[in-house]
Amino acid sequence: MPTAYTPDNGLPAVDFTNTEIAFAHFSDRELKKTAWLFNLMNKPWIVKYGSALGLWAIENRLPFVERIVKNTIFEHFVGGTTLLDSQPNIEHLAKFNTLTVLDYGAEGKETETDFNYTMNENLRAIDFASRAATIPVVSTKITGLARFGLLERIQSAQKLTREELNEYRNVLKRIDAICYHAAQKGVSIFIDAEESWIQDTIDHLVWLMMRRYNKKRVVVYNTFQMYRKDRLKFLFESYDRAKREGFLLGAKLVRGAYMEKEGLRAAEMGYENPINPDKNATDDHYNTGMRFCIDHYEDMASCNASHNAESARLQAELMDKKGIPRDHPNLMFSQLFGMSDNLTFNLAAAGYRSSKYVPYGQVGDVVPYLIRRAQENTSVTGDAGRELALILQEVKRRGI
Repeated sequence: MPTAYTPDNGLPAVDFTNTEIAFAHFSDRELKKTAWLFNLMNKPWIVKYGSALGLWAIENRLPFVERIVKNTIFEHFVGGTTLLDSQPNIEHLAKFNTLTVLDYGAEGKETETDFNYTMNENLRAIDFASRAATIPVVSTKITGLARFGLLERIQSAQKLTREELNEYRNVLKRIDAICYHAAQKGVSIFIDAEESWIQDTIDHLVWLMMRRYNKKRVVVYNTFQMYRKDRLKFLFESYDRAKREGFLLGAKLVRGAYMEKEGLRAAEMGYENPINPDKNATDDHYNTGMRFCIDHYEDMASCNASHNAESARLQAELMDKKGIPRDHPNLMFSQLFGMSDNLTFNLAAAGYRSSKYVPYGQVGDVVPYLIRRAQENTSVTGDAGRELALILQEVKRRGI
């Protein structure tokens, strides 16, 4: 599978095996610390037991554990504890022509007070982004603004109580406040995809916001998890509906993050697993969807938010073949902060609109996010040790 692309029009080549470009943002000391960290994370037993122990210790407020987490996995995968604390990382990314997608990393909240706090943090992030040319997007999760059980009840068409109807109205107000503020400030909003049994509710909410705010530019993006059997068709239908109703579609494409949970629930409840039967099917759906977005880039905007080198190479090549400027505002790449630097920084160095998804928040609040990152890195897209191999290659190249 090719991981390099050399255009025939004189533009810079893209080579995802170029570790000199991929890790230029690390000093020798930082690179060695990163190698040590990824070596630990590529031992599944350490991740399994360390994650459980770390979560318990954080929940029980053991101070020395928080300090350890902050100086290791937090430092690598999180921008900072606050927006201002994240600013040095954002500015450092900008030095390497890399944009930032801001994400307040707290999740799994249950109270109206917490939901309102998350809304206000999103509004602060939009203000922060509006003052920085390298932060075009703020990302948010509906489950940070609404109770999971409420979203589930709506999707299963259960009759809501008067209290639940009021709760739902508050959810709409919070989401609308965020999208309205983004529209006013010239910022865009990524709304994350979540579990399939609440995703229809999320899709409806995002649809309301896109129809309201995506008239002149793409303010609001829905997220399409292409490991689901139905999402490619849903992408096509979303584009057709947006055209029909007179607004622009925003589409962030990802492969997906809940595969094991989706399969277990489907088996327990006796319905068909919504996930594609194998990785090849998911790759095919993802790349077909990505081609569709590029074919229609003039009247929709998309983000290729994948850690798959083939998908990144394919989009880079297609854009050049179609004569689309590499920095076109309707086409972006994004990878998580601390992961797949070989994609992000090589794309950025070649002039593509490349970004890092940068979460921020207090250590205790972002631990669930950090645990997922550690678990992913034991076998990202089925390639155990991929990150570590690239880091060690650069360590060897530098002779450190």
